[in-house]
Amino acid sequence: MSSKPLDRWALGRVLTQLANASALELARRPLREPPATCARRIGITGAPGAGKSTLLGHLALARAANGRLGILAVDPSSPRSGGAILGDRVRMDELAGASELYIRSLGSRKTSDGLADNLPEMLDAMDDFGFAELMLETVGVGQTEYAARVQVDTLVLVLLPESGDTVQAMKAGIMEMADIFVVNKADLPGARKMATDIKRIAAITHHAQGAWVPPVLLASASQPASIGALSQAIDRHQAWLSGGGRRQALKDQRARYRLRRLLEIRAAEVVAQQDAAFFTAPLEHQLKLALELAFGTSPRT
Repeated sequence: MSSKPLDRWALGRVLTQLANASALELARRPLREPPATCARRIGITGAPGAGKSTLLGHLALARAANGRLGILAVDPSSPRSGGAILGDRVRMDELAGASELYIRSLGSRKTSDGLADNLPEMLDAMDDFGFAELMLETVGVGQTEYAARVQVDTLVLVLLPESGDTVQAMKAGIMEMADIFVVNKADLPGARKMATDIKRIAAITHHAQGAWVPPVLLASASQPASIGALSQAIDRHQAWLSGGGRRQALKDQRARYRLRRLLEIRAAEVVAQQDAAFFTAPLEHQLKLALELAFGTSPRT
């Protein structure tokens, strides 16, 4: 736990600046010295309505003793107005008043990967404020959440009972990326059958020797023991990551994803600013001009 009090105003200001920064502004930021310690990162993902926010709230209470805890909760933004309700904090009332806890809701804005604009930079910035652990809740969009897999150490997939069709649709995507499966609202009918179905799907997945085998858990906000079991499973996965250079491999993946994402966003910004004459020019000229506009450079000849 950090001995220095959390400066909420400074952290909020930094996160707002990063959230509103353009790709070019991010690319031109000076390199920062890596922090002495990086926060553990836990992702909570799953289909809309699976109870992610409520589960995250109870899980945060169970893990609060581990040190300063930060929560970033992503809400979907309207494709028309760009606004978002940012209602995840409503389901986390139990966390109000905790001095070592910071909660921030984010609109997904232009992203389509279940995350938010410039989220990787925001997560990195929180390492400078002494957080022991960061929890990320995604919008929940299914197979496009590779981005969430890259940004966190431990990814928890939350599913609902009687959602076999969802499992069928997701098994080739996010279900191959999750580290822990949780059947939420386990007091509802069909929860145990759902857990059995997931185990069957997981059983046909090939695991290399020494690889992590995702556990399948039942959880309910009304059953504190189930929240404790989930917390313990997260600890086991974090311990597994500490061996064999696995944590460093995750950091390398994040760096590659960030570079690719910045290039994609900046390219989209440049294209959106062009007039019709730009698109009638030869492709080679378009590429050269786009690079000059985007980063002040041109391709090597």
